[in-house]
Amino acid sequence: MQTNFAPEQLEDPSFQRSNAVLRTCVHCGFCTATCPTYQVLGDELDSPRGRIYLIKDMLEKGRPADEKTVQHVDRCLSCLACMSTCPSGVHYMHLVDHAREYIEDTYKRPLSDRMLRWVLARILPYPMRFRIALLGAKIGKPFARFLPDARLRAMLAMAPKQIPPVSRNDDPQTFAAKGPRRKRVALMTGCAQKALNTDINDATIRLLTRHGCDVVIAEGQGCCGALTHHMGKTAESHATAGKNIEAFHREITGDGLDALVINTSGCGTTVKDYGHMFRDTNLAEQATAVAGIAADVSEVLVQLDLSPALTERAQGIRVAYHAACSLQHGQQIKSHPKTLLKAAGFEVVEPKDSHLCCGSAGTYNLMQPEISGQLKARKVETLEAKQPDIIAAGNIGCMMQIGSGTEIPVVHTVELLDWATGGPVPPALESWLAARKSAAA
Repeated sequence: MQTNFAPEQLEDPSFQRSNAVLRTCVHCGFCTATCPTYQVLGDELDSPRGRIYLIKDMLEKGRPADEKTVQHVDRCLSCLACMSTCPSGVHYMHLVDHAREYIEDTYKRPLSDRMLRWVLARILPYPMRFRIALLGAKIGKPFARFLPDARLRAMLAMAPKQIPPVSRNDDPQTFAAKGPRRKRVALMTGCAQKALNTDINDATIRLLTRHGCDVVIAEGQGCCGALTHHMGKTAESHATAGKNIEAFHREITGDGLDALVINTSGCGTTVKDYGHMFRDTNLAEQATAVAGIAADVSEVLVQLDLSPALTERAQGIRVAYHAACSLQHGQQIKSHPKTLLKAAGFEVVEPKDSHLCCGSAGTYNLMQPEISGQLKARKVETLEAKQPDIIAAGNIGCMMQIGSGTEIPVVHTVELLDWATGGPVPPALESWLAARKSAAA
């Protein structure tokens, strides 16, 4: 694609990067075949190619973002399926990130939009604030139908039936390996996940220590910055991400780390991009070092040669694996979770169109509830068509999204692997296992 940026624009590193990304696009349209919003809406401007045209026009002319451009960029899930499909290697993620930052700087949203985004940015990345908000949402849930704004109704619907107590395993400390130490790793405990589901980190710690890893919960860590980063709020995302970089870099230069383990794939995609995000800051070197050891939990587990599974636990259990977009497209990790589950004795199946997003996408299900709801219904239908006993995923957002649309238990991959190698029954499976045992009696 030919571009015509002014020389002074190209002095800005963000414009330099966007120019390079735009020049790799050849208008082929392969991306439209795998774009969830194009599949649902059928509008060229709601496809990656269409958004690229809009972003190019906005950035080249240096004009403030207009309502049309904002609408179509806001509808992008950042699922990155287009990047998996693109034969030209267009790095759409960096382009849309720049567009969102530019929109945030140049466009004045309606008051209701500004208020919603302000609330989300100041609640979701902070676990205690989020817990309080979830409690409020739980109380207000019966009155949701009276709210005129679908986005507010979606926020109330997000509240789980039970808000788990705080897990002290998320406090700064080190969990010693069981037996000979093979690795020293840090675990990113996350932010929203700590409020919504504490079982995931607990299972991850048990699984890693059982297989020879010292697991460090680094002091000073917090939100990875993804939630605000995808809103274009660069200063806020860099502030929280910067604290993470400093926290994990202290461990790298201290007793050393073999990996930074991340069990929420949305966070993993962002952390692995820290080197790019902080390339022109005083944290550039530290950010690159932290990004360099960041790994999804499945990447670490395949290296550990998990102990023989308790096959009687997994025997005859059919697991539908949902591939989170941030894992299969953002990090290009497609086989590890399935390989691990199969090795543990589970029967693993995948739904039709497994490349398509479930509609969660960070805060997307709160800000674009109608499109998100259509994608959720589609995903749940394809998963249930496989008649699984359990649905497994590697991202808390996907788990919450899919779980709100089905009665089939939804658990994290590490919870199943922990259980199959000697850990306790995942709490989400207790009722299902009891019913299964009763039916077999």
